[in-house]
Amino acid sequence: MEKPQNDIAPGSRGEVSAEILVIGGGLAGLSLAAALGDAGISVALVEPMPPERLLDRGFDGRTTAIAAGLQTVLDTIGVWSEVGDDAEPIREIRISDGHSPLFLHYDHRLLGDGPLGHIVENRVLRRALLARLERLASVTFLTGSGIRRLDRTGGGVEAVAEDGTRISAMLAVATDGRHSPTRRAAGIDITAWAYDQTGIVCTVAHEHEHRGIAQEHFLPAGPFAILPMTDRRSSIVWTERADLAPHLLSLEPSAFAEELALRFGDYLGALELVGPIFSYPLGLLHAKSYIAPRLALAGDAAHAIHPIAGQGLNIGLRDVAVLAELVVDTLRLGLDPGAPDVLERYERWRRFDNSLMLAATDGLNRLFSNDIGPVRTVRDIGLAAIDRLPGLKKMFMGHAMGTLGDLPRLVRGERL
Repeated sequence: MEKPQNDIAPGSRGEVSAEILVIGGGLAGLSLAAALGDAGISVALVEPMPPERLLDRGFDGRTTAIAAGLQTVLDTIGVWSEVGDDAEPIREIRISDGHSPLFLHYDHRLLGDGPLGHIVENRVLRRALLARLERLASVTFLTGSGIRRLDRTGGGVEAVAEDGTRISAMLAVATDGRHSPTRRAAGIDITAWAYDQTGIVCTVAHEHEHRGIAQEHFLPAGPFAILPMTDRRSSIVWTERADLAPHLLSLEPSAFAEELALRFGDYLGALELVGPIFSYPLGLLHAKSYIAPRLALAGDAAHAIHPIAGQGLNIGLRDVAVLAELVVDTLRLGLDPGAPDVLERYERWRRFDNSLMLAATDGLNRLFSNDIGPVRTVRDIGLAAIDRLPGLKKMFMGHAMGTLGDLPRLVRGERL
């Protein structure tokens, strides 16, 4: 297996020169480094945590719904083959409002033979991305030390890591999460608010096969999603009132499983908790600008949404696909990827789509996270109406799959 150029062990000091500096080794940052590295662009990727910690199930036990269009991105940059059989296809999605007999049903056969997407554990995606980066000679992955200082000038960026390593590049990209220190240091303001909700995530094994069917039940406290995983398992994404969540999380495993079963139902037979239970506060965040001189924001550093539609990483991967395309095309013309016109094009391309998705998820959460009788009646009729309009349903499915709109080349399956 090829060693990356400029490979520097954690804790050492040195100098790294690259075309692009990526700050943050989460799923968006790893994907961007892989996309650029696959095109031969030199990348320095900086992540404070060591890789073994990133792969620890105790670090992140969540799963991700990878829409069909964004699975194409990962396939095109050579990552999806590393996922192997650890991704479970989503063949159907059933959306219901509480115990109403009316529901919305998405079936992959309405659009063709391929699945609507896949459910993958985050640690499996990280493993696949790290394996891909190991084979890309133009990517330098510096781990175990974050960025201490970032200087952005007219000619490029100069960064100093906490271990003293100096990094020079033409453009810095912040993929360091919703609390992005890079975004804050750049003085980029955000629009943000917290929902009075907590996300509870766990995995269950069940007696019967799920047949690739994802379920989303809208309950008064928020959506309760059952997402199909491999090996007769399902991932639970349970939105609960913030004031009730601490009590649920403090229960003994058997009592927690009983509360879970009340919401899950018995259609998959007996349930068993597998692995730890995770929780995190839910909120919305949107950066007022995705760019600053010599800096671009991508993924959660630019936007964070409610998990109601499972689109968080998908819109982050769209950021990655667009930014990688613009950077690669600009460099191949011998031009500057950190130039204002390049960054402004990235902002224009992504802000509208992301704003629509943030507004849609926020509106859906507010519409369905209540038990007001007249509102419940209207939304139930709405779900049933969409279910009976194939044309409209196909459009919604296309948006959810990430196959509509102004698609970058990676989403179309074209290498950069």
